[in-house]
Amino acid sequence: MIAALIRWSVENRILVVITALIIAAAGAWSVRETPVDALPDLSDVQVIIKTTFPGQAPQVVEDQVTYPLTTAMLSVPKALTVRGYSFFGDSYVYVIFEDGTDLYWARSRVLEYLNQVAGSLPAAATSSLGPDATGVGWVFQYALVDRRGEFDLAQLRSLQDWFLKFELQSLPGVAEVATIGGMVKQYQVVVDPDKLRAFGVTLAALKSAIRAGNSETGGSVIEMGEAEYMVRATGYLQGIEDLAAIPLGVNEQGTPLVLEDVAEIRIGPQMRRGVADLDGEGEVVGGVVVMRWGENALKTIDAVKARLTELASSLPEGVEIVTTYDRSDLIHRSVDTLKSTLVKEFIVVALVCALFLFHLRSSAVIVLSLPLGVLVAFIVMRAQGIIANIMSLGGIAIAIGAMVDSAIVMI
Repeated sequence: MIAALIRWSVENRILVVITALIIAAAGAWSVRETPVDALPDLSDVQVIIKTTFPGQAPQVVEDQVTYPLTTAMLSVPKALTVRGYSFFGDSYVYVIFEDGTDLYWARSRVLEYLNQVAGSLPAAATSSLGPDATGVGWVFQYALVDRRGEFDLAQLRSLQDWFLKFELQSLPGVAEVATIGGMVKQYQVVVDPDKLRAFGVTLAALKSAIRAGNSETGGSVIEMGEAEYMVRATGYLQGIEDLAAIPLGVNEQGTPLVLEDVAEIRIGPQMRRGVADLDGEGEVVGGVVVMRWGENALKTIDAVKARLTELASSLPEGVEIVTTYDRSDLIHRSVDTLKSTLVKEFIVVALVCALFLFHLRSSAVIVLSLPLGVLVAFIVMRAQGIIANIMSLGGIAIAIGAMVDSAIVMI
C-alpha cells in the first residue's frame, strides 16, 4: 500500500503540491487561532459558591450556611466532591465535577440547586457563584501607585472599583477583576448607648430610620397642559449632613430628635481582611485580572494592557498603573524556545542527511515535510480544543525526531 501511495504521488505531483499548500494554509490559520498559554490547565472542573453572612462567627456560618449548601450540592449531577469552608462572615463551597464536564453546564446545575436551597438560608446571607475561570486563570496583575502622595488608599480603591474594574471586565476573555488592598469608604454611625437610653430609642428603631431615610419612591403622573409629569419623591442621602438630619422622632416637648443627637457620624474605612504592599515601599491598591475558562491567554493579556494604556490618561495626575505580574512574558519565551528549537532541528537534519546520504534533494524533502507535520499537529490541536502551551509545544518539538527517522527510512 505504501508503494502504491508513493507511485500515485509521483504520478500526480500537481495534486500533491496543491494538497500540501491547502494543508499549509489550514495549519497557518490554526496556528493563528489556537489559544496560547504558558501553563497547561490541569485543574478540575469546579464551581465555587461564595456566601456572605456579615458579622457572624465561623461556627454560625458553618451551621446556618455551609452545612445546608454542602448537603444540597451532594445531589448535583456529575458532582464528585463537595467541600465547604467557613470563615468569619463568609462561606465557600467548592463543587468538583467529573472530568470532561462542560463548565457552563455545571454552573447551571449548581445555580439550579442553589435556588432550591436559598429559602432555608438566613435572610442576611447572600450567595453568588465564583467566576467562570480555573486555578490558572490568574494572568495579569497591576497596582495603582500615587507617587505624589496626594490620594489616600480610599481614593485609590474607589478608582479601582468604580473605574478600572468596570472597564477591564468589559473586555472579551476577562472573567473577573479582583481588587486587593486599599480602603473601602463607608459612612459609619457610632451610637452612644447612654444617649439611646436617655431618649428611649432602640437600635432597631435607629436602623429602621436610617433605612427609611435613604430611599426613593415613585408616584403616578399628573397631566397638565396636555403633558404628563412624573411624580417622584427623592430621598437618597448625599453626605454626612443628610445622614445627620435623619429624624428619629420627637420628645415630650415636641422637639425633633435627629440621628446626630444620639450618634457620631463619620466617614471611615470598612474592616479589612488584607493589605497590598509594593516593593516594601508602602501600601497600594492592586488589581488581579482573571481569564475566562478556555480563552486565549495571550490575546486577553494584550487586550488588558492596551486598555490600561488607554485609561492611564484618564487617571488623576500623579497616579500610575504599575504592572506586577504579566504571564505574556513567559508565553513569548515559550514560543521563542519552540521556534529556535525547530530551526536548529531543521538545520541539523539537513546537514545529517546531506552528509550521510550524499543527496541534497533528500534533505530538502525532510526539511519541507517537517513544517507540514508541525502545521498538521496544530490543525489537530485546534480541532480538539487543545491549548498551545509548554507541554504541547514541547511534545511537538520531541516528535520531530520520530518524523525525521521515518522519512530517512523511507528514502
